[in-house]
Amino acid sequence: MGRVPTIASAAERVQRTCALSDSVSRLRYVSGAREAALERLGIRRVRDLMLHVPHRYLDFTHVTKIAYADVGQEATVVATVDRVSRKSTRTRLKIVEVTVMDDTGVLVATFFRQPWIADQVKAGDVIALSGKVSFAYGFKQMKAPFHEVVGSGEGAGGYARVLPVHPVGEGVTASWMRRIVAAALADVGNVCDWLPAGLVARRGLMTLARALREVHFPASLAAAERARRRLAYDELLCLQLALLTRRELELAGVEPTSHVTDGPHMEALLGALPFSLTDEQRLAADQILDDMAAPHVMNRLLLGDVGTGKTAVAAVALAAVADTGTQAAVMAPTSVLARQYAEKLGPVLDAAHVSWALVTGATPADERAISEMACARGELAVVFGTTALLSEGLEFSALSLVVIDEQHRFGVDQRAALRRKGAGADLLAMTATPIPRTLALSLYGDVSLSRIRRRPRAGAGVTTKVVTPDNLDLAWGAVRDAVAAGHQAYVICPLVDDKDDGSALDDVPEALRSSSSNLRSAVSTLDELRTRILPGVRCDLLTGRMAPAEKDLAMERFRSGRTQVLVATTVVEVGVDVPNATAMVVLDADRFGLATLHQLRGRVGRGEDAGVVYLSCAAKRDSRARQRLAALEATSDGFELAELDLRLRHEGEVLGYRQSGGVSLEISDLDADADLVELAHADAREIAADDPRLLLPAHRTMAAEVRDRFGAYFEELERA
Repeated sequence: MGRVPTIASAAERVQRTCALSDSVSRLRYVSGAREAALERLGIRRVRDLMLHVPHRYLDFTHVTKIAYADVGQEATVVATVDRVSRKSTRTRLKIVEVTVMDDTGVLVATFFRQPWIADQVKAGDVIALSGKVSFAYGFKQMKAPFHEVVGSGEGAGGYARVLPVHPVGEGVTASWMRRIVAAALADVGNVCDWLPAGLVARRGLMTLARALREVHFPASLAAAERARRRLAYDELLCLQLALLTRRELELAGVEPTSHVTDGPHMEALLGALPFSLTDEQRLAADQILDDMAAPHVMNRLLLGDVGTGKTAVAAVALAAVADTGTQAAVMAPTSVLARQYAEKLGPVLDAAHVSWALVTGATPADERAISEMACARGELAVVFGTTALLSEGLEFSALSLVVIDEQHRFGVDQRAALRRKGAGADLLAMTATPIPRTLALSLYGDVSLSRIRRRPRAGAGVTTKVVTPDNLDLAWGAVRDAVAAGHQAYVICPLVDDKDDGSALDDVPEALRSSSSNLRSAVSTLDELRTRILPGVRCDLLTGRMAPAEKDLAMERFRSGRTQVLVATTVVEVGVDVPNATAMVVLDADRFGLATLHQLRGRVGRGEDAGVVYLSCAAKRDSRARQRLAALEATSDGFELAELDLRLRHEGEVLGYRQSGGVSLEISDLDADADLVELAHADAREIAADDPRLLLPAHRTMAAEVRDRFGAYFEELERA
């Protein structure tokens, strides 16, 4: 029989669990200097340390003799140091060479820019080395391997273990981090599990206490992965519960609108559309209308690649609002896109006798005043606009539907501010940015998803080609050919002008934003095109930094054909529709994500003539940047590209979002843990269905964990 826990042992375990909230200064080996070093890593409490999991492991349970270490392969050897020598190159590069021996041979380990290693390692030490084996100058070699001094006189057999490698920084080494974590596990590691035991058993998860031990000091690599997956599930479940709980709090005391979905405006609008809805569009529209008719608040995300007809589906929702006698707000990220919505849907709404107006920063004051008055009186059914819709001067009489396009481009506070203008308003968010399902569930776990994958009109298509800066003449030749044939072209740059430091780039990994000294700017490129590359060609500029009226004028000149080549930033990424544009050149293309590049190339080849896109990239052929661009050459499927982008980059970089309330997952891998995302999503919905605010006694620990991890989701609500 198992040991029955006593009251004393249970109390001790609860006490250890409570200690997770204590400062790391309570732990052994954490002095003032180390406490400051840990804080720089984001480790302030004991629980932060426990969840600071290793980013890799070295498997010293499979030690290879030097003679049997295969050249070109990763290997781990444990051997005795024979000699340590310091060297310096002509460029003053400091090199340390450590020669080691076992009973089968000799290996030389080379360390670059780490002169202190010569002071840490001495002849006679037993050292473990892990890295890729090469061969040069008659000896097997390892360049910049991971190393660990085992001691003096300890053989390989005494070092057979899996060694964790934690992320560290200045002031705390990998070995000291292991020592601190080991002490913490010994003192407070036997913690209570915040998950219900039934859920842990049903999902076949490790207990929390065991997972913490195994993730830091695993018995095997398999055990480490099982432990990591338990902690990843915890993170994903908490995120899903935070989203659902926040949603419940937002809707507390709100009276939803049950929309009429089969009225005369709907019939007239469907008849006014210049085409019939495809099966996929009809399914998405039916899902939206079912939600709008139901006695609950809709929260739906419509995913659709470039040109799949999301605008037509949104029009159906607007007709339902008109039939209900209420109002809708359609918010777009740019004035260009807002105006385009009005131009595309305005005539259809007019034919269906649905009143509408456009409100942007460029709207004349007298025209805006008229629209604001009509909106407040309930005389307007639909208002298109930008963040101008958030102004205090614009009030709705009965706002029952909010449509937000490219919602990841707006902050959490902006989206919430618009919804507060109509208590209980349904939300339809749309995006043409391809988002993998796992990422959509993680970012929008409280949202129902609709997808449109097929384009009703494919257009002539686009050919994508990657070129180096040395071969840009090919791209400029394609632009000249397009212009000569009466077509138009885009030239896309990452920066607005040469004064930019790259910090405001929308879709550039953080590590690359500071290295922007050689990036091309739109202003300098425009000058170069006019004076040297495309003299005589009518070129113009469009950037997000221009005033709204200037942007509208620049876009109108391009649409009408007065501008032949438009030099722009990613402001043209979404929604810009000029069927006569057939060529595009993207400079420094490796500085953008696949989703953005896919959106950009969707601007050409939209009419009867095929398009061509040249992506300029200075990165080496075998680099990760070139791998991503090669994928664009190989496929035009946006969702396939989104899945690849997720595998290559962190989930926060895929969308390029830097906004209030942005999600950052520390342990989960949305590609490798796709099954956990689905499980956590399903489990969170089941829990929230029974206890949406996590108030039941059985869910108290769960509620505390959710608040601890994702409390920021609730701060905005509490401020409001």
